[in-house]
Amino acid sequence: MRSVTLNGNWTMKRTDEAEWNNAIVPGSVFHDLMTAGKMEDPYYRDNEYDILELTKFDYEYRRSFLVDGELLRMDRVLLLCEGLDTLCEVYVNGQAVLNTDNMHRTYEADVKGLLTAGSNDIHVIIRSATNFVLAKDKELFLTSCADAVPGISHLRKAHSMFGWDWGPQLPDMGIWRDITLCGFNIGRIDDVYITQQHGDNNVKVNIAAELQRWSSDESLALYATIKTPDGRTLEASVSEAGDISNLVIDVQNPELWWPNNLGSQPLYGLRVELRSGDRILDERSLSIGLRTLHVARQPDQWGESFAFEINGHQIFAMGANFIPEDNIFGRRSNERTEQLIQSCVEANYNCIRVWGGGYYADDYFYDLCDRHGLIVWQDHLYACGAYDFNDEFKENIRLETIDNMKRLRHHASLGLWSGNNELEYAWAYWGWTERYGEKQRDDYLKQFEEFLPVLSQSLDPNTSYLVSSPSSKGGIDDPNNEDIGDMHYWDVWHGRKPITEYRTLHPRFMSEFGLQSFPSIKTVETFTLPEDRNIFSRVMEAHQKNGTGNEKIMYYISEYFKYPRNFEKLLYVSQLIQAEGMRVGVEHWRRNRGRCMGAVYWQLNDIWPGASWSSLDYFGRWKATHHAAKRFFAPVLASALEEGTTVSLHVTNETLQTVKGQLRWRLLDRKSETIQFGQAEVTLDALASEEIVSLDFSETLTTKQLLGQSYLAYEFVRGEETISEGTALFVKPKHFDLLNPEIRAAVAEEDDRFVVTLDSQAFAPFVLLELSNADARWSNNVFALSADRPAVVTVPKDGLSEPLSLAAFREQLVVTSLYDTFE
Repeated sequence: MRSVTLNGNWTMKRTDEAEWNNAIVPGSVFHDLMTAGKMEDPYYRDNEYDILELTKFDYEYRRSFLVDGELLRMDRVLLLCEGLDTLCEVYVNGQAVLNTDNMHRTYEADVKGLLTAGSNDIHVIIRSATNFVLAKDKELFLTSCADAVPGISHLRKAHSMFGWDWGPQLPDMGIWRDITLCGFNIGRIDDVYITQQHGDNNVKVNIAAELQRWSSDESLALYATIKTPDGRTLEASVSEAGDISNLVIDVQNPELWWPNNLGSQPLYGLRVELRSGDRILDERSLSIGLRTLHVARQPDQWGESFAFEINGHQIFAMGANFIPEDNIFGRRSNERTEQLIQSCVEANYNCIRVWGGGYYADDYFYDLCDRHGLIVWQDHLYACGAYDFNDEFKENIRLETIDNMKRLRHHASLGLWSGNNELEYAWAYWGWTERYGEKQRDDYLKQFEEFLPVLSQSLDPNTSYLVSSPSSKGGIDDPNNEDIGDMHYWDVWHGRKPITEYRTLHPRFMSEFGLQSFPSIKTVETFTLPEDRNIFSRVMEAHQKNGTGNEKIMYYISEYFKYPRNFEKLLYVSQLIQAEGMRVGVEHWRRNRGRCMGAVYWQLNDIWPGASWSSLDYFGRWKATHHAAKRFFAPVLASALEEGTTVSLHVTNETLQTVKGQLRWRLLDRKSETIQFGQAEVTLDALASEEIVSLDFSETLTTKQLLGQSYLAYEFVRGEETISEGTALFVKPKHFDLLNPEIRAAVAEEDDRFVVTLDSQAFAPFVLLELSNADARWSNNVFALSADRPAVVTVPKDGLSEPLSLAAFREQLVVTSLYDTFE
């Protein structure tokens, strides 16, 4: 096989204009127009609304490329297009070769007969997706996200590009993945499917290779090798390969792949070669992990379990929902994805859900999940809408599903396929049958309970499948039942329920829940002018896509915190509401481990800068929730359930080893002086949760004043190391009578890091460390500081966005606590 990339420098323009602009492929129209100075940044102020109009035009891309005689002498020369977004016409030397209508598919065309030795030309015309969906919506109304351009269910393009309640209506377009010429002789490897059989200290790796031949006279052989993590090479071969051939490699003493914090992630390098004599005609290289992984669903005392089972152990899944990293696809990069996944690992995730309103992520995303131990819950790409399940659509999504399941199914991290996001929920609870009719409801059942499950089972029978999220048993039968299947819960936020309402729920797996917050002032400054910095300004409201979002943020602030003293503090306090909500929910569900086996909050990241449910903002900056997640997703967690003057203290162990230590507690006044204290010895089995201590302070906290001036600090200690710690209040934070903590920060420099030591004169909840200009990776942040316990926080020098001297670090350091947020 010979490969010639067509990535790199192209030219592009609007089809109704004359001037060509420089362009980069892979990339996108928006990115190229901005680079050429032909478009304002759509994320700045309220430019979005003007730029949506630019999506109603057609665009074209062109480049020349060289072909030599060697490539022309090959039996087949295929044009491989891994990402065309979306309505594209592709011409080679003036001849039409492809007409596409699905950005999620891989397209190829045999172009050998069109090529000539020397210079050749490729030309891609991209028709307006916005015009297409608006026209289709007039022909047949298909409901979809209320915040999106109408008609998006008619087109296989990432739905969120058209707008969502956390993102703008900016449907970018372009050649967004690799485009390549591939030459083959005699035949090629069309597909490789890997399965595993686990035995007693051995794994049989089964390799099914499907071939495509252009000459039946040639004798073809297949060779497979596995490189083990310890450096061994294992081999298998088939001397006379058929259209489908099977090879088996026996791996003795296998090193098993585990999720983050449960073990290591050893990967085995698999290479399959197609040969004719000594010639290598084609090859495939994959990384695989040896493990068993499925979703266990068995009847039990509460209903039916729903838990990821890895290598025979049922684990509690902890993570968040991933959405596209940018509305401007030309701005995506491996570096940004690596930063994103690293932030997940540092926050103790072991799971990530790829949400169905975006796109199947790039190979590198799944490679990173393999390397770092994040189980991937992969939705198929349907969300919050109805679909017309006609024959053309059915064939289109059949090919889309085949392309992507074959591409992704070998990954060690892949744990679950899910048919869609919230469609069964909508048909069950939103009155869709009455509004849209039985035909569309029956189309839903045909597509998602008959067609896609059968197709998915044929492509990847060894990975668990869920018909919809949430779903109980299918059949549009109470899909959000907390006793069966997974659950989405939105009465906290949309229903304005208090965050303690999470404690009334006992789902088997909570796959969506969340609260909104604003990003930091640094991020807000990137899209505003000073006069815009009021949350009810035109620009700030343009960056809030949930219609009542700002109102709800203010409502939740009013419920739990005092009115913020200024705009910047309001941004921060909004993050505290979100962090507290996620903490209350996750700690509750982890305390009920066994009944509940997963908490995957909404949402991980942002598609643009603005208000949203994310814990990482558009620039990858950690909000308060992400710092809190590092603690509430910790493998060993101490948590408190406070009710009135009683508190139960729990320890949860999400590791494969027994944990021993001490659970210590102190009842303190607002100066952090001890009122009472105690401790308990703890021996907790692997993968378990237990109530350790039950405390009743009714005879001590006898007045409103004492309730508002006392708090409980607790920690789980192993030896001299604090493994997990927290605090609990007996009143809402706004009713706690804080003193000025007068926090002092001392900064020291070591070879590879800065060390910040904090001490205070009084209890200081929600202590935030920031640098005024640079960004930093803090070992701990947004935490409670007691006056009797100094805190030490480190910043690795390679975790700074720019090099800083000790003097510069000290000058930029800003310390904020809850006391500083109000007058």
